[in-house]
Amino acid sequence: MNQSAQAGAIKPSAKNKTRSKFGIGKGLAFLLLGVLLVTQLYPLLWLLIYSMKTNEEILDGGFFSLPASPQWTNFQQALDAGYFSFLGNSVKVTLITMICVLLLASMVAFAISRFQWKYGQVVMLLFLIGMMIPMQATLLPLMQMFKNIGPNGILNTHLALIIPYIAFQTPIAVFILSNFMKSIPNEIEESAIVDGAGVFRIFWNIILPVSVPPMMTVLILTFINIWNEYVLAATFISSQALKTLPFGANSFVSQYSVNYGAIGAFLVLGALPVVVIYFLLADKITKGMVAGAVKG
Repeated sequence: MNQSAQAGAIKPSAKNKTRSKFGIGKGLAFLLLGVLLVTQLYPLLWLLIYSMKTNEEILDGGFFSLPASPQWTNFQQALDAGYFSFLGNSVKVTLITMICVLLLASMVAFAISRFQWKYGQVVMLLFLIGMMIPMQATLLPLMQMFKNIGPNGILNTHLALIIPYIAFQTPIAVFILSNFMKSIPNEIEESAIVDGAGVFRIFWNIILPVSVPPMMTVLILTFINIWNEYVLAATFISSQALKTLPFGANSFVSQYSVNYGAIGAFLVLGALPVVVIYFLLADKITKGMVAGAVKG
C-alpha cells in the first residue's frame, strides 16, 4: 500500500513538471514569435504613417508621431507621377522573367534529378556556384556584353534586365525543384514508359503536375526578388519610359526640394502588390520549401 501510494504521488508530480516545462517553452515560443511579428510589421506601418505626413511634420523629427491630418493628396501625386507606367514596366519584366525561370529551371532540374548521367552532379555544382556570385560583381562585364550585342546593343531595353534576372534567379529555382523531383518514386516513370510515354510526355504530364508546390515557391520568390530590384535597372536603363517601379521615388526629388510624403506614398503603392501576393500565397511558399527540403 505504501509503495503504491508513493508511486501515485510521484506520477502526478512528474506530469506537473512536464506540463510546467511545456508551458514555459510554449510561452517563450509565443514571445519570440510576437517579437518577430512586431519587427516585421512595424516598418510597413511606419511607412504608411510616413506617407500621410506633410514635409513639415516629417522634417520636425517626430519619428513615431501620427500625422495631424492625413495627407491623401500624397497618393494622388504618386499616381500622377507615372505610377501606372512604372507599374506596367515592372509587371512586364517580372512576368517574362518568372515564366522563363520556371521553364528553364524545371527542365534542368528534371534532367539532373531523373536522368542517370555522369555530368549531372557537375551541372548541379555549377548552378550552386552561380548562387554564390553577387549581382554587383557582374555589372561591368554585362554592360560591355550588352553594348556589343547586335548592331545597336541591347542597353536601355527591357531585354538587358530580363537576361540577367533569369540568370540570377535560375540557380535557386533549380536547387528547389531538383530536391523535390528526386523524391518522386521511379515507379511512376516506369509505368509511363510501359504505356509508351516518351521523355517529354513524362516531363509535361507527370513530373510537372506533381511538382506544383515547389513551382509555386519558385514563382513567388522570383517575383519578390525581381519586383524591387534596383541596381541592374539603374545601370542598364536610362529611358524614363522604360524604368521600373523602384525609380518612381526619384520623380519627387529635384535640385532644390524633396517631397518626402509623396515618396512615402509611392513606396507604399510599390510595395502593395508584393505584400498582397505574399499574404495570399504564403502557405504555398512554406509547403514548397518544406517539400523540397524534407523529401529531398
